[in-house]
Amino acid sequence: MFVRNALVAGIALACVTGFAQAREIKSVGVTVGSLGNPFFVTIAKGAEAKVKEMYPNAKVITASADYDLNKQFTQIDNFISAGVDLILLNAADAKAIEPAVKKAQKAGIAVVAVDVAAAGADATVQTDNVQAGRIACEHIVKRLSGKGNVIIQNGPQVSAVVDRVKGCKEVFAAAPGIKVLSDDQDGKGSREGGMNVMLGHLTRFQKLDAVFTINDPQAIGTDLAARQLKRKGLVISSVDGAPDIENALKSETQVEASASQDPWLMAQQAVVIGNDILNGKKPANPMVLIPSTLVTRDNVGSYKGWSSPR
Repeated sequence: MFVRNALVAGIALACVTGFAQAREIKSVGVTVGSLGNPFFVTIAKGAEAKVKEMYPNAKVITASADYDLNKQFTQIDNFISAGVDLILLNAADAKAIEPAVKKAQKAGIAVVAVDVAAAGADATVQTDNVQAGRIACEHIVKRLSGKGNVIIQNGPQVSAVVDRVKGCKEVFAAAPGIKVLSDDQDGKGSREGGMNVMLGHLTRFQKLDAVFTINDPQAIGTDLAARQLKRKGLVISSVDGAPDIENALKSETQVEASASQDPWLMAQQAVVIGNDILNGKKPANPMVLIPSTLVTRDNVGSYKGWSSPR
């Protein structure tokens, strides 16, 4: 009887100890590129929604790095001082941010990179950008029936842009009738940059059928340039699925498709993965890629958009 009681007591103690070891998130720090960008606002809101769902009393601290590395270093120091359990990091500089990441980890904080990889982070959650570039350019090939003159409007050489262009080039290379007239002009990731690059291309190339831009602002700028020079018959495809592109797809523009990102889902998955890491469960693959879906004029009406809760 004594042995049996001792065994039962031992099992009970093990169960209590097991539960005691489970680490609850009490606070989370989120630092993103710019809260002036709806993409990052959605990341912040998606993260907070998931944290509150899992731990209703947890606190979420959100900061805008404004693409300033030094400012982001300070924000991470502040998160460490505040004793957060988890940091979601959209790095201003993927490599240079590593010392801050290591400092946070040394303090017992899990660090999950969001949207772009960050050196030393415990995990990264981002869009499958190669696939996004691929499906955006498959739309172009299909619309042109595999034959025509196209432009790849490039952008800042961060990993996401490089991957999108890579996916697009793979598709165009597999279509012998597609001729790429230019693939190295930087549209700066902005509407103004896209417009300026496109004005030059439209002046230079009289026969142009389609343009792939690395993001939606450049796509909108490209359409504005075409309007200004009264050039019609273009097929414009891009990556983002941003609110502005939803409007463009519903109105009289030459923008026809955008491979969507899902910042809400991205942030929510990052919180779940961060919670798992804090409780000793590392992801099978530290790089989590979220597939992109193509938003077109045909399906934009049913597209949930960036800010819709999932």
